[in-house]
Amino acid sequence: MAQQPSGSGRNGRPIDTAKLDQVVADARRNSEERAAGYREQALKLFPWVCGRCARTFTRANLHELTVHHKDMDHDNNPPDGSNWELLCLYCHDNEHQKYEEHMAAMASGRTPGAGGTANTETTHRPFADLEALLKKKD
Repeated sequence: MAQQPSGSGRNGRPIDTAKLDQVVADARRNSEERAAGYREQALKLFPWVCGRCARTFTRANLHELTVHHKDMDHDNNPPDGSNWELLCLYCHDNEHQKYEEHMAAMASGRTPGAGGTANTETTHRPFADLEALLKKKD
């Protein structure tokens, strides 16, 4: 493999783009092979229906149905399919977007769904004087 200078790495030497291209191609091929295995298995285990929007699929549009890993770990592929669900392209993208937003909120110290802050202690006491008010009516 010949080195093709297209910039330099951290050590100042040219980056071997041919080697880099091979590494990327190998990674993609391995990912596609792994995905094909669990995808085929999931399509045999589950009905061809999106688990979120309930859109049904046929052989004609089956390429739009994806396998979602519930725990976000694409290497966790139990043979019973317990970590998978079939989602259409749109719902699958939405699930990953929600996950990314959750992770960003956690990294910034905010707890999603709790008013944007990590402090979940309640300070408002709407029924603080209820007992006194009830006694007053008697």
